[in-house]
Amino acid sequence: MGSIGWTEILVIALIAVLLFGAGRIADIGKGLGQGIKNFKEGIKDAGDSDEEEEDEKPAKKKVAAKSSDKTEKKVEKKEKVEVKEEATEEEA
Repeated sequence: MGSIGWTEILVIALIAVLLFGAGRIADIGKGLGQGIKNFKEGIKDAGDSDEEEEDEKPAKKKVAAKSSDKTEKKVEKKEKVEVKEEATEEEA
């Protein structure tokens, strides 16, 4: 008495399909799968972040340096465009 056989599982699944509909059950399954996946990734990231915390600091500095270089280039381009616009306005 306590074990569930295939027939009982089939009856429960049939009742669930009748109550919720096939589409809703698929959405529920998808949501549960994504939740479990995110939970596992969170646990993995928490463990990795403790070990790699010292390694990440230099990497962040490199990214900041790259982004500042890009920002400087954008500013230079804007200045060149402004100078060209001023020159065309003076000619007109």
